[in-house]
Amino acid sequence: MELKNIFKDEDAVSPVIGVILMVAITVILAAVIGAFVLGIGGSQEQVPQATFNYDSTAYASNVMVDISHQGGGDIDSNNLDVKIGSSTVWDSGAIGSSPNGWSENTTDTTSGWKGGTVSAGSTVSVQKPKASVSSGTSITIVWTTSSGDSSNIISEGEISI
Repeated sequence: MELKNIFKDEDAVSPVIGVILMVAITVILAAVIGAFVLGIGGSQEQVPQATFNYDSTAYASNVMVDISHQGGGDIDSNNLDVKIGSSTVWDSGAIGSSPNGWSENTTDTTSGWKGGTVSAGSTVSVQKPKASVSSGTSITIVWTTSSGDSSNIISEGEISI
């Protein structure tokens, strides 16, 4: 076989590569479209949009922090955690307990976060001995998906006493 004949006999290479690429693109498109049609791509929970107000009051022996839902969407309280500094001070499982030295103000009749929906106007109050709280400490509200797969910070503030 001559070397010249090898180079002359490449007429079918380009069409074969073209067909292979077209088949590959078609298969990929079919897989992507099928995933969305069959729901394999899945839908994700939307992060709630809400506005919160933080009101801190220093008393003789303790600091009271009122966290109020001011507006936006309703939120399932089972999906919320409130952190002050690095400590979780409120979550749906901490009701009535004293997580990290914080306790829920049980005399606050406006507390509307106890198992259910957090909606505009509802407030939760937590308190801690005054000596262990300082002005400027961060307050963070964290929302977690129902499946627990991901979480997002939906509001931030700070203690001002």
